[in-house]
Amino acid sequence: MKLLASLLFSAALTVPAFSTLAQEAKPAAPQAIAGPAKAVKPDLAKGEASFAVVCAACHAADGNSVIPVQPKLAQQHPEYLIKQLQEFKSGKRANAIMTGMAATLSDADIQNIAYWVSAKTAKPGFAKEKELVQLGERIYRGGIPDRQVPACAGCHGPNGAGIPAQYPRLSGQYAEYAVVQLTSFRDGVRNNSLQMTQVAAKMNDREIKAVADYIAGLR
Repeated sequence: MKLLASLLFSAALTVPAFSTLAQEAKPAAPQAIAGPAKAVKPDLAKGEASFAVVCAACHAADGNSVIPVQPKLAQQHPEYLIKQLQEFKSGKRANAIMTGMAATLSDADIQNIAYWVSAKTAKPGFAKEKELVQLGERIYRGGIPDRQVPACAGCHGPNGAGIPAQYPRLSGQYAEYAVVQLTSFRDGVRNNSLQMTQVAAKMNDREIKAVADYIAGLR
């Protein structure tokens, strides 16, 4: 009887222990897997307000700058504008004025501004250098084959519309601004595009001026 009582007592201790182990070994219920975060829709009203405060003095109220050394931003691809503002802010693209301006903007501000101004219609420009426009057209459409300079149209399109998220719109941009940027790429002052640095490095001042003037007249 003592032996039977001992066995029964041991069994009583074993069952709860086994039950506990079984519960611990039981896999946890699967949890829902979070999907990718949804992109935040730009707030165009806030973009307009921020643009008026931060950008309009140089780029005009509608993004059509009236100062030839300040670029037109209207109708530019928002992805390109976001990239440039972020690189001004980080210092990857150097410009004392723009770095200071971009430093005041949050990522949301940058997105709002970019999408608001990209929705504005760009005013057309025009070429001024009649003696250079033919050279500019040849370079833009056919490049400079003997120096392996590719045609600008290959990336920026035959009419300068560019390719969203890849290459900026050039159509109607001020020649003065384009000259400064191409020269800056060539001289290593602007170094946030290896591709453009390599292209501009093979161009002389006359060629840069010619292609910039041709770009200004693109429609």
